[in-house]
Amino acid sequence: MMRKMILSALVVLLALVSISEGMALQSLGVELHCRCPKTESRPIGNHIEKMELIPANSYCKETEIIATLKKTGKEVCLDPEAHWVKRITEKILNNKRL
Repeated sequence: MMRKMILSALVVLLALVSISEGMALQSLGVELHCRCPKTESRPIGNHIEKMELIPANSYCKETEIIATLKKTGKEVCLDPEAHWVKRITEKILNNKRL
């Protein structure tokens, strides 16, 4: 009987710690899932104001590239395998190294 109570208390404690840790990460702006359920592969390079590259991590196994559009400020997920996206990404990374 005492073992069951201790085990139950331990399970509840672990659940509370897991929930609070997840909430703490979210409050820091850490996404706990992939942000890009679908991606755009059509060339839209002229409409991009800025790009954000999010490397694969424990919450999302895919590298995500999110572009913010100039006119609307809308965020669009780009296909990291699209040829034009690779070119732009390379260009940005090469300029950062200078």
